[in-house]
Amino acid sequence: MTSPLREAVSQAFVAGGALSEADPRYIEREVQQRMADHVALAIDEQRALVAEAGTGVGKTFAYLVPTLLSGKRALVSTATKSLQDQLFLRDLPRLVESLNLPTSLALLKGRASYLCLHRMRLARESAQLPDRWAVRTLAKIEKWAQSTRAGDLAELDGLDERSSVIPLVTSSRDNCLGSECPDYRQCYVMKARREAMAADIVVVNHHLFFADMALRDSGVAELLPSVEVAVFDEAHQLSEAGVQFLGTLLGTAQVIDFARDMLGAGLQHARGLVPWQELAAACDHAARDLRLAAAGRLREVRGSLKLRWDERAANADFLAALNAVGEACTAARHGIDKVAEAAVDFPKLAERAMHFVQQAELFAAPVTPGRVRFIDLTPHQARLIESPLDVREALREQMELANKAWIFTSATLGDDDRLTWFTESAGLDDADTLRVGSPFDYPAHARLYIPAGFPKPNEPGHPAAVAQLAARCARALGGRTFVLTTTLRALQAIGEALSAAFDAEGDSIQVLLQGSAPKRQLLQQFMAQPRSVLVGSQSFWEGIDVPGDALQCVLIDKLPFPPPNDPLVEARVKRLENEGRNPFADYFVAEAAVSLKQGAGRLIRSETDRGLLVVCDPRMAGMNYGRRLREALPPMTRLATEAEALEWLAGLSAEAMPF
Repeated sequence: MTSPLREAVSQAFVAGGALSEADPRYIEREVQQRMADHVALAIDEQRALVAEAGTGVGKTFAYLVPTLLSGKRALVSTATKSLQDQLFLRDLPRLVESLNLPTSLALLKGRASYLCLHRMRLARESAQLPDRWAVRTLAKIEKWAQSTRAGDLAELDGLDERSSVIPLVTSSRDNCLGSECPDYRQCYVMKARREAMAADIVVVNHHLFFADMALRDSGVAELLPSVEVAVFDEAHQLSEAGVQFLGTLLGTAQVIDFARDMLGAGLQHARGLVPWQELAAACDHAARDLRLAAAGRLREVRGSLKLRWDERAANADFLAALNAVGEACTAARHGIDKVAEAAVDFPKLAERAMHFVQQAELFAAPVTPGRVRFIDLTPHQARLIESPLDVREALREQMELANKAWIFTSATLGDDDRLTWFTESAGLDDADTLRVGSPFDYPAHARLYIPAGFPKPNEPGHPAAVAQLAARCARALGGRTFVLTTTLRALQAIGEALSAAFDAEGDSIQVLLQGSAPKRQLLQQFMAQPRSVLVGSQSFWEGIDVPGDALQCVLIDKLPFPPPNDPLVEARVKRLENEGRNPFADYFVAEAAVSLKQGAGRLIRSETDRGLLVVCDPRMAGMNYGRRLREALPPMTRLATEAEALEWLAGLSAEAMPF
């Protein structure tokens, strides 16, 4: 017998009804209704549901409508802050209004998303801003602070998320003064938490969810027991987000920030009583020396590089640098203790110093069994990390605390009916599973080309060959092309070779390279100038929505297997081997299938989109696992030759809407 909730959900998904009011583009889809019915059933029975919904299913409405109509208190978590804003500012308000529900909504982000009034004043008073651009940015923030209600920095147009000013005007768990803060009553973080505790639907993100599980610092810990439905959209990112936050961390940038904050507070509140500059310099130098020792002989680091712990742990210079951080922070703690009563900042600074001492001692000790320890190295900092291999224990612990419905959904959760890639790492072996395919006509609208006789990815000529093929495709199409790379090294090589190819032929096609501008700005340039090729790495493989004629060709440089020398990958492989399983089939190919689906998902974004996917890796066609990877993709019609591929693109170019 159909429950009242399932009946109400069924009635909602009728063309011309409430959902058409929420979105004028709404199309009645059987696959969307099927997913919504399964979500409603999971809510009724307080069960866990893992649902993979292909591009175009409309999974957002499929989980939001049953959640809203249930009348139950709910937590909705998604992968990024921009997706949070989309749910909170657009999708949820539209549905609440069109369904005529008295539902209250709240948005909750991490501390670093909200302006801290106290630290904004400290930033102005300390006069430690690095350059005139930082001075201008701070002035812009101060002006905005006079009118903002939520204090969410996302409201500020043109604020670069990489700005050095943001850490100066936001708080962290380490430097927040809590109820001792002179601006506690006006605190935007506390305001957001109060609103979240009072709301019916609260929108968070995965990082916040797991950070709170580890630190009990974001308000989710108090919120979660009171909700009856927990929804995780973009759930394919859940495990990696959890691994980042459920571990132990010692970051050199954190120590440098502490040194700066200690110096500022010391000179302001207790000048001359303690040698602040000497103590801060010792902490700063120790942190920078630790970063250098972690890098070892590496002269240049681009992006982020994971290093095995045993590559550095046996090195005397590294151990000495780690010990020096502990000693410098111990000395800082002693100095702060002498003036602890002088200002509210000092007790918190003492806690931070002690935390770094404890972390330095932990990383000097042996690795905790069942966890993996590694170094995450970037051009500006080193992070020492000890983490679990996945989130299964953490999620299982949460799910056992109270009966509620748990909904996990994404466009890519695996390549088998049980969605093993996701359910295994998340500890959801007993969950109900659902796979709903895309309603788009891929055989008619999309083509797949795997070039024959192409250089193998490990051959020196592979990046140049990818660039030359991308140039020929872009010429046939008139731009409107993405090149997705699996590494930053390939990104640079392909981008440079592509620019050279266009210059040599006098083509008026611009190359937009990831890293040359903020991601949002690059996408805006790509949309504004159709004769463009955007070359992007990991951050462009998912979460990018370019519908219509603006993007009609996507090239992937090689199969996206996990890097075998990644310490986390090595630890997972070792665990599978100990279980008597085949790591290549059960891990590497499964990971590649999911990533490949994500990259391919950039191509067809609506019922009318048409395009070509090119996978520049002969293993996709020639190796026995290639069939599994091809079957993981939507059912695109395969082309045999480059001539057919270029002819298809030329036809799309002729039909394209004029820009």
